[in-house]
Amino acid sequence: MSATADDLNLTLTNESATAALAGAIAPCVGAGFILYLSGDLGTGKTAFTRALLRLLGHTGRVRSPTFTLAEPYTLSSFELYHFDFYRFSTENEWRDAGFDEFIGTDTAAVVEWPELAGKDLPRPDLWLRLAAGDDESSRIVRLQAPSARGAACLSRLKSISPGLAGVGWLAASPPPC
Repeated sequence: MSATADDLNLTLTNESATAALAGAIAPCVGAGFILYLSGDLGTGKTAFTRALLRLLGHTGRVRSPTFTLAEPYTLSSFELYHFDFYRFSTENEWRDAGFDEFIGTDTAAVVEWPELAGKDLPRPDLWLRLAAGDDESSRIVRLQAPSARGAACLSRLKSISPGLAGVGWLAASPPPC
């Protein structure tokens, strides 16, 4: 995806800012919502998902699905599946594993490394592309909204963005993704 004027580019200066972004996105997430997370290893994809799940009401352990490939979470009004496609070597491996039953249905999905799943993966509502910032703890994130549902969420984020500078959430130039 190329950058557009409709993108939102942020610098997250610390983990609290990552949690604040998750908190701002949480009201948008519900049954049928698909969120993609892209970025190099260590850019905060799982940390973001952990914060998102906590804000959606999950109180148990949140595990990275790096080795299990998928972790299901039963929330109060819907289920959320957290996928990690990092270990996939072919484009249809996600479908061969049966994950197509859980993406784009009545469940929400958070997909790490969606680019490894090929072109048949359902289009996300919101796509976060994370990159390392200037120091160890900062991240640069570009948010894109390929769907109308995602665009509504992105519009909401843009409206509250200026008020979150106090938690380390700053406007930024586009990340190098």
